[in-house]
Amino acid sequence: MDMGNLRERIRLLTNDLLHRQSADGAWRFCFDSGVMTDNYLIILMTALGIRDPGFVHTLAVRIAAAQYQNGAWKLYPDEPEGNLETTAESCYALLCAGYYRPTDHRILQAKQFIRSKGGLSEARSLLTQVIFAATGQAEWPRQLRIPLTVFFSELGVGFDLFSLSGHARAHLVPALIMSNKQFYIRNANMPDLSDLFLDGPKTFKNDRTWISNLHELFSALPLASTLASIGSSAAMEQAEAYMLERLEPNDTLLTYETSTVLMIFSLIALGYAADDPLIIRQLQGIRSLQCMDRAHIQIATSEVWDTALLSHALQDAGVAIESTALQNAAYYLAARQQTRKGDWAIRCPHTEPGGWGFSDINTLYPDVDDSVAALRALLPYRQSHSFPNGTANWQRGLNWVLAMRNDDAGWPAFERKGKWMPASLFQFEGSTDVATDPSTVDLTSRVLSFLGKDLGMTIGHRWIDDTVQWILSQQTKEGSWYGRWGICYINGTGAALQGMSDAGMASDHPAIKKGRELAAEHSKCGRRLGRILLERQGEKVCTFKRQHPFANRMGAGRAYCRQ
Repeated sequence: MDMGNLRERIRLLTNDLLHRQSADGAWRFCFDSGVMTDNYLIILMTALGIRDPGFVHTLAVRIAAAQYQNGAWKLYPDEPEGNLETTAESCYALLCAGYYRPTDHRILQAKQFIRSKGGLSEARSLLTQVIFAATGQAEWPRQLRIPLTVFFSELGVGFDLFSLSGHARAHLVPALIMSNKQFYIRNANMPDLSDLFLDGPKTFKNDRTWISNLHELFSALPLASTLASIGSSAAMEQAEAYMLERLEPNDTLLTYETSTVLMIFSLIALGYAADDPLIIRQLQGIRSLQCMDRAHIQIATSEVWDTALLSHALQDAGVAIESTALQNAAYYLAARQQTRKGDWAIRCPHTEPGGWGFSDINTLYPDVDDSVAALRALLPYRQSHSFPNGTANWQRGLNWVLAMRNDDAGWPAFERKGKWMPASLFQFEGSTDVATDPSTVDLTSRVLSFLGKDLGMTIGHRWIDDTVQWILSQQTKEGSWYGRWGICYINGTGAALQGMSDAGMASDHPAIKKGRELAAEHSKCGRRLGRILLERQGEKVCTFKRQHPFANRMGAGRAYCRQ
């Protein structure tokens, strides 16, 4: 490798990044969420009777451009044919936008693809089912007809809402409000898609769980409606308060576009008018998530994550920490440190706030990954006179990260001691995986790398040893590690090898050798990044797919694994 060429390439990349920095010190890039978020906003605006032809047209053009020749839309590029849920949502949104008619070739192709997959009754995503039910296109799934008193009243049966991940709760609560009220909203500008339910009833085939069966049994009992109403009013008020208490400064629900869309629908179900000031502010909050360089509504913005990573990368590339660019980035990150207690404090009540979130306007929803990235970027500045209380605030952030460690010695993303949800609770696609927040190898390894490389906490400290042992326990027999928050085994294996090495594990350790050899073997194969194909050992095939609560469809990159 020519070191001169390498240095020149680093110089060019550095200059390019410095030119892309915003005036406030942040880096802002478009966090592409596919077409899902654009679809949902168009459907919501149409349902509420909100007209903005120019804006809707730009979104519709982007959605239409993503359609494939077979009429389908995809969730991830190498999906073989297309995705049923995304195609149904896109077809629905284009018809709602008013620029396409049911007889247009593009719409007919989309419907043909949907029918080839068994029709809308085969949709398995929670969000798809909720959007279609909330707008009168489908019946509410019985597995969502859980009385709110189960979660929000002393009359409940012991379900702990906070055993679910924070992002799952933010989507489930408004969905339960609507399903409890059997709410839907329709108007003349919305199409009728009942012809896409091939078997007649507008129901979903995955709606057979013990919750569905329990609902049927309970509904058949004498006085069922009377029993169901006991405490329901108070529970509905608590559910509403749950959402209102978790609004961020831009009035989005925990910063997510999708949860905010569901919340607006649920507020309409609760009796709010479409022109209520809160709903107007929430719509403005959603619009604030639009990319600066294209017509696309992001699932959430990624300023803190991008700024922290790029600031540290530029430090490594040789940019002086005294430079205006890095000083401004440090000021930006320092100002985004959170000072409010969020849901994480329920299981960690004696810890002072101090973490960072993913987005510019996160104040309630910090996560370990962003916090570690911010701490690493701010490390050179913690004792600077330019940052009042810099040492104390930096230490507060570190204390928060350390307090989030689980009892198994690994780290979760958002809240410690997350519980695995029973696999039979819901039958939505990916519900068990996404609705929980357990320790994960990739995230834990990045924390370990920071503690080892930057803070000198290496093997020999009992605390570090326990974390290393947990990571080792997660290695597959073939030598790889699974990464939940990135591209499957490539992400997990790379993070684990880096983390343990930075913590002082010898390069000839059997686990490191095995992981390194496996990674090298598959690198030589020339296979696409994100696919470690271990089919000969019976391993899962992993491809890129977006994550979302209960549906693996959130926009934040992660892996989707299929047998």
